[in-house]
Amino acid sequence: MTDNSHHNSINKVSVAGLLISLGIVFGDIGTSPLYVFKAIMGQGAIQKDLVLGGLSCVFWTLTLQTTIKYVWITLRADNKGEGGILSLYSLVRKRAPWLIFPAMIGAATLLADGMITPAITISSAIEGLDIKFPGLPTVPIVVTIISLLFIIQRFGTSVVGKVFGPLMTIWFTIIGVLGLSHIHLAPEVMKAINPYYAFHILITYPHSLLLIGAVFLCTTGAEALYSDMGHCGKANIRISWIYVKITLILNYFGQGAWLLTQEGRVLGGANPFYSIMPDWFIGYGIAIATIAAVIASQAMISGSYTLISEAVRLNIWPKVAIRYPSEHKGQLYVPSINLILWIGCMIVIWVFEESSKMDAAYGLAINLTVLMTTVLMGYFLAMKKVNRVLIGIFLVAYFVIELTFLIGNGVKIAHGGWLTLLLAIALFGTMYCWYTARKIKNRFVNFININKYYPIISELSEDKSVPPFASHLVYLTSANFKSEIEAKIIYSIINKKPKRADVYWLVHVDVMDHPHTREYSIDQLIPGKLIRIDFKLGFREEQRISLLFRKVVEEMVKKGEIDITSQYDTLRKHNIPGDFKFVVLEKVLSKTNQMSWIEKVIMDIYGYLKKMSLSEEKGFGLDSSFVTIERVPLNFPQTSEVHLIRKD
Repeated sequence: MTDNSHHNSINKVSVAGLLISLGIVFGDIGTSPLYVFKAIMGQGAIQKDLVLGGLSCVFWTLTLQTTIKYVWITLRADNKGEGGILSLYSLVRKRAPWLIFPAMIGAATLLADGMITPAITISSAIEGLDIKFPGLPTVPIVVTIISLLFIIQRFGTSVVGKVFGPLMTIWFTIIGVLGLSHIHLAPEVMKAINPYYAFHILITYPHSLLLIGAVFLCTTGAEALYSDMGHCGKANIRISWIYVKITLILNYFGQGAWLLTQEGRVLGGANPFYSIMPDWFIGYGIAIATIAAVIASQAMISGSYTLISEAVRLNIWPKVAIRYPSEHKGQLYVPSINLILWIGCMIVIWVFEESSKMDAAYGLAINLTVLMTTVLMGYFLAMKKVNRVLIGIFLVAYFVIELTFLIGNGVKIAHGGWLTLLLAIALFGTMYCWYTARKIKNRFVNFININKYYPIISELSEDKSVPPFASHLVYLTSANFKSEIEAKIIYSIINKKPKRADVYWLVHVDVMDHPHTREYSIDQLIPGKLIRIDFKLGFREEQRISLLFRKVVEEMVKKGEIDITSQYDTLRKHNIPGDFKFVVLEKVLSKTNQMSWIEKVIMDIYGYLKKMSLSEEKGFGLDSSFVTIERVPLNFPQTSEVHLIRKD
């Protein structure tokens, strides 16, 4: 399927598309009523001003941040139907080199959020059991559910995913009805629609910064909403959001109305979400809340896999094993990230134990992600030739809103936000070191003009005095132009044990800004002797170079562009194809004084990351039985640095 046909198919509004949106896209934001009002009210006495002011803040945050910024504006930044911060970066990266940094910060903080989401949502749901079974230890139950969720990832979730939509439809309907059934108890709760109450509470409330941090929890799923656009299309997301927002607002207002009837009482450990449920329904409510929390966690886990697969293609994350457990579109499984996310969840649960304490860690990371998205969106709008005044209004408005939230979330650092920052810094550090190390290595790569080597390569191919190395010898090249080649490839062919082959192949892979591009071009540099193939692959395409290369060779043979029959007399007599051998050059950076101390530290970290990542041949999907690994020096220490005294 081409980019355009795929784009058009997912963008069509359909019942299936709307159900998928409800099941995948809104899981995180849809479970926020479980903990938002509990975080806003804290442990103190219920105050009318705090209820109306907090509710007004929630209403306008969902309107300005989620509806206008993400659903209306940011969803326009679709990269051939795909969304997410790295897809957005791929659209604008040519505008300025430094945009890689907001992209990496946004990706790292989104991954950190992926560690906290399962812990806080599932804990919030399970803690409802305390109503029926006071004193029941819920942590073991939460750990068991989360562990099982991560275990089943390896088997794929496409079958389970089909029921996500109907289940989340039930969830949203239930929370909407529950909220609506309580609004009549205190109709004055509708005053919260007036933004005056939001401004009033932020100005007068002594703990307004803590309030801001708690309110932000209602929109933490907005970034996930954008990231999952590729699964169902922006049209389906926009239409289904109408229903989702109505049910969320009804539930928040219902909780607010109940709180107003309890004015003056101490909320303590009670959760307003469960307090508006009839006693007979609480058991069912806990069950459906747990299912919704698991679905929200699954969406975040799947989104993390997609994010890492994009990061690997964009060379900002080490090459890791990426598996495809089913034929279902978008089904990925990344074992290393699965383990990292599970460990992160366990650490969060171990440190905080209760969802009310996790509030402090939640929100800070995703706040940085939405801020980075705003930066990249400014460049996207400029690229689309949007009026500069409108771009200015957009940037100023959302920088003010999101920086205010960041200040509010900053207060959380001492109360648990330090863990979020620690996780995000570790993830960003990995991305930064991997990206920077490649830049440092590229500094030492020497490209030379390949034209002058045509005669010697052509003669070497026919030189019977040199033992044959392979019928077809294939090198991966990073040279962007067909007139250039790395000096190390020529060194490998000619100097480091000369390699005679019937045909020499150069394969270049270019990662495109579009997600699902699959194109190639062929240049016969020396007809029948030296051939270059350029693959243009989307940043979400699996780089199975062995398979793609074989397909191209088959096409060339069919068209009579190349003869791959072995040159050995016996094999040629029986029309048997020659063998293919890939040579992967492992470039080794020698110790040198040409790097600063910080660059040496980065290269040391890169060395450790490389040991834990996939080898080059596995990273490019090469069949190891056809691969020869050669270690070649990337640089030579300057002899001028060496001082010797000769004594005769």
